[in-house]
Amino acid sequence: MRSIRPTHPRRTLRRIPAALAGATAGVLVAGLAVTPARAEGSPAAPLGTVARTVGDARFVPGPCPRTADPIPALEGARCGTLTVPENRSRHKGRKITLGVAIVAAATSRPARDPIVWLAGGPGDDAVSEAQLAIDGGLNRDRDVIFMSQRGTYSADPVLTCPNVDAFNARAVGLVYGAPSTGRLHVRATRVCREQSASRGDLSAYDSTESATDYADLRVALGIKRWNVFGISYGTDLALIYLRDHPKGIRSVGIDGVLPPSLAGGAVTWSAARQGFDGLFKACAEQPSCNSRYPHLSATFERLVRQLEARPLTTTVTVPGQPAPVKVVLDGGVLVNWLTSATHLASGVPRSIDELAHGNPQRIAEQWAGGKLSPQAMGRVAHGLAYGVFCREWTPFESEADVIRGGRRAFPSFPRSVLANAPQLPFLHADCRAWDVPAAPRSVRDVTRSNIPTLVMSGGFDAQTAPSNGAYVARTLSRSTVVTVPYVAHVAFAESPCAQAITASFFDSPTAPNTECLAGLQPPEFEIAP
Repeated sequence: MRSIRPTHPRRTLRRIPAALAGATAGVLVAGLAVTPARAEGSPAAPLGTVARTVGDARFVPGPCPRTADPIPALEGARCGTLTVPENRSRHKGRKITLGVAIVAAATSRPARDPIVWLAGGPGDDAVSEAQLAIDGGLNRDRDVIFMSQRGTYSADPVLTCPNVDAFNARAVGLVYGAPSTGRLHVRATRVCREQSASRGDLSAYDSTESATDYADLRVALGIKRWNVFGISYGTDLALIYLRDHPKGIRSVGIDGVLPPSLAGGAVTWSAARQGFDGLFKACAEQPSCNSRYPHLSATFERLVRQLEARPLTTTVTVPGQPAPVKVVLDGGVLVNWLTSATHLASGVPRSIDELAHGNPQRIAEQWAGGKLSPQAMGRVAHGLAYGVFCREWTPFESEADVIRGGRRAFPSFPRSVLANAPQLPFLHADCRAWDVPAAPRSVRDVTRSNIPTLVMSGGFDAQTAPSNGAYVARTLSRSTVVTVPYVAHVAFAESPCAQAITASFFDSPTAPNTECLAGLQPPEFEIAP
């Protein structure tokens, strides 16, 4: 493997990051406004315009999948549905339908191997992320294929569970790690389970089945070879897909890496440590930031301890809400806020400093604003997410393992904070309520492959540790490991350099051009008067 990091930083402009939760669209009608590529092995038919059945899978052209908001990138897309067995171990079981959208290459002479996009989450809808991919230039030379993972917003059945989102919004006014909050959290999970079980076989919503869905999609579209690009949880899925179904894969790109063999709470604590340290180090190395906000890491950890012992309650104004919103800030909230706030790194030191001096408004507004945003409501497939968590993660990691992982990363944090890994509160209790059988232990096997792989991480990523990239690359013999400094989770979403590296990789999978890394510079941190 090759490992690449910048060595000679110079000043460049830095874009505000795109929203990963992303907005999705209304019903769009398929069109052929752009001259499409032709499916390899089927020279007469544009990709995605021919109905085909292969084994138990059937692709049928048709209208584009439903989305929650308009997505301009899907105008002119070729669309349809893939129908597959819900549970492949049951030969005469029910079928499910997955939405498919194909965005044509921006060139009139595209390469013959398209790219398939694997969304994050777990539970995000790939079709809803089309704008993110196209804005990043992923279709410069190739068609890009988006298929909803089973259970997600543009699939049938849909396992979105808006009641969980509604609880998360209400919970901004509760103590994050309190046992009473945990009981309410599990109650919402049980309601979600009842709703989801009425729509599908819960044991069939996991990464193994999803990976097979993508293998079926490739052959049902008549594609001889394609490229895979996964972000966030989509990297976990991509590695399982590469391990279980390598046939027909030309190359794989993964960004924001989550190894299936490590997925769970302990590795999430490690990611938080690395992402936080990356941001704090950048502030310390910038004289104006270090002078105004010295010892930022120590200040943050002190605030976590103080707020966990004595939670702070305030009210904030949130756009779209008819009245001020009560917000409780405790140690767990502060950790989870920073895990996401690394996407807005330039303001983080000022926000921490203001909290340390008795002003919690910036942090409280960001925390509540994210939870109460319309984009946080009814779009994540919690039924799929719990299938992944409860079949593939918690059976292979105990609650004590999570606490030990947290203590290694943050030895000064109290146990009540360490018990809930960032973004995974009350996970084991939720999984006891979800009550599905564990996946075979082989789901945790490492992926070994000589297929060219781009392994990309962000230096400020507090959700999937940059060290995960080096970990997975040990068994990917033709991998290129890239750390893009000064960007958070999913570098492709906010870094033109990451986008350029990705495009170069799909053109030359064994020798991508990474020269842009040398020109990257940290953000100009906000300095309060």
